Amino acid sequence: MMLELASKHGVSTGDDAQENSPLTIRGLTVSYGQKPAVFSVDMTVQPGAMTAIIGPNGAGKSTLLKAALGIVKPLSGQVQVFGKPLAAQRHRIAYVPQRASIDWDFPTRVIDVVLMGLYRELGLLRRVRASHRQRAADCLDRVGMRDFADRQIGQLSGGQQQRVFLARALAQEADLYLLDEPFAGVDAATEKAIIGVLKSLRKAGKTVVVVHHDLATITEYFDNVFLINTRKVAEGTVADVFTADNLQATYGGRLATAQVDQLARA
Repeated sequence: MMLELASKHGVSTGDDAQENSPLTIRGLTVSYGQKPAVFSVDMTVQPGAMTAIIGPNGAGKSTLLKAALGIVKPLSGQVQVFGKPLAAQRHRIAYVPQRASIDWDFPTRVIDVVLMGLYRELGLLRRVRASHRQRAADCLDRVGMRDFADRQIGQLSGGQQQRVFLARALAQEADLYLLDEPFAGVDAATEKAIIGVLKSLRKAGKTVVVVHHDLATITEYFDNVFLINTRKVAEGTVADVFTADNLQATYGGRLATAQVDQLARA
């Protein structure tokens, strides 16, 4: 059944797809206590595209991302990044966590937060050169935050903080970008700035995966979509998978039928 569903939506299920995929998840199960948060999930992320992970609250979206990164330890399952184990490919991944999970009272400047994205290059002695500072400043410029480089991170608005953490991810110059609800609680200008940067990454051939909550912007922002409610419901292109039937299967009674139909037609 899983192979039939994947084939129906144009997702390759062979070994070639696994080797070419920036992120491949097989049989991933994560449990908090006795209740599984994610159960036996398969996912194959398409390269050079923007993919949204969607589902109701408590569906396992963020858990799926954290387990794929090794932040949360799964009970079972395998994760491969560009066809190799996660441990061998971490340098190719940039991660932007939920803003609510970060301690914004920590006394550090904006520029220093972005420089944290270069920790692999800086080495044990953490020697920051002029070239590193220039790169960090350029990344801040891309998200419209260069003038705030010397500001304390805790003094910024929520939207500004989110831009800074996106700049930190940009500094890593990764191939795969994973973002956990980057648009949550931000103003319209920040959302526009973030999606502009993400689309520029896609244009450069990078792969972007976003845990997303606003169904109204799926068709405008993303190429592919992954629907989850503890278990995988469907994955594929937005045109093929973002349908009334799949939304109803994912959200059930949490979305009114009229709302589901309207979103699927958008």
